[in-house]
This record gives sequence, C-alpha cells and structure tokens, in this order.
Amino acid sequence: MSTALEALDTGTQGTSLAENAYLLLRDRLIMLDIKPGDPINDGQIATELGIGRTPVREAIKRLESDHLVVSYPRRGTFATGVDITQLADVSEIRELLEPLASRRAARMASPRLREELREVAAAISALEAHDASQQELMRYDIQVHRLIYKAAANPHLEDVLIRYDNLATRIWCHMLEKMPSVTGHVAEHAELLTAIADGDEDRAAALALHHVVSFEETIRKVL
Repeated sequence: MSTALEALDTGTQGTSLAENAYLLLRDRLIMLDIKPGDPINDGQIATELGIGRTPVREAIKRLESDHLVVSYPRRGTFATGVDITQLADVSEIRELLEPLASRRAARMASPRLREELREVAAAISALEAHDASQQELMRYDIQVHRLIYKAAANPHLEDVLIRYDNLATRIWCHMLEKMPSVTGHVAEHAELLTAIADGDEDRAAALALHHVVSFEETIRKVL
C-alpha cells in the first residue's frame, strides 16, 4: 500500500503515559476491539502496556467523560453499550459541525496539510482495487475525519468533533455485519478531501453535510 494509506493507521502517540494509554484504549473502544459491556481492568491494562496503574486510571477518567466507559461503585468499570437511539442526537450535532470544520479546513489548511489531503484523497480513490476489510475501511474513515478536524485549525472544534465522530463510529462498527460494504461510504471522502485541498469552502461544506446525512440514512436502513 502507499505511504498515504499507511499514514491512516490509528496508531497515535501522546505526550505522556496517561495520554498514550488514553489514545490506545479510546481506539480499541471505538472499533469495538473492547466490546460493549466488557470490564476495564486497570491492573491488566497497566501490565499489558508496561506502565503503572496511575496513568491508566487517568486515561479511564477521560474515557468516562467521552461516554466510552462507565464506572459503578463496588462493581468496576465497563465499556459502555452502543445505544442506537443516540444516532439522531449525534447526527444532529455532526450535521452542524462537520460542514463547519470542512469549510474552515478549506480556508485554513496549511500548504503541507493540503498536500497530505490530496495524497489521502488519491489513496482513498484506489481503495476499490484493494481488498480492504470492513474494519480496515472504518479505520480509514476515522483517520480521514481526524485529518479534516486538524486542518480546520480550531482545537476546540476538533475536540468536540472527535468525541462525536467516535460515538458515530461505534454505532457504525456495531452495525457492520448487517451492511454489505462500507467502501462507498469511505470512498466519498476523496471528493471531500479534494474540495478542501482546493480551498472550495462551499463545496467542502456541502459534501461534509451529505456524508453525515448519508451515514445516518444507511444505518437506519439496516435497523
């Protein structure tokens, strides 16, 4: 695969042990590698990561605020369930903020990021020739969205959108077995990324809105 596609891997590095633990656990929870209802054992995770329990506990506190884990007194901490009834609420927020992020990215992205956007768009366009798994395609989807949020150059907007995109992705992964393919959904990103790289704010915003709306419609069709 090209370096552009390799760059879409979900492996990320933070600036501290707690940040690294948070990023690792967050993506496992999003992709349902840690399944809804699974217990979150801080000691086991600390051993796996080769770190102390304190940074793991700090990471778990952040994951609680992200609504990805829930703690019960005397029972422990568990991965939250995937609540399909949240779809409308999550989509309503994303329909407002995703177009804003894409519009800002089209206006604010640095030359280096515009080049990266074009590289990723080209890689996404070639996906149909690559026999990617559903899970692999969803990892591409996550990283494309995060790249757009970064290009928007507003850290507050980025934080909010990452949180809601994570919740939307959990819903999508939960429904993967009922859907024939997500290739078309991921392929839509190529046109969006190109519009952002070209600085076409109106087109970028319109494509972002279409993408979010079609996501909700696709999920509802298989409910």
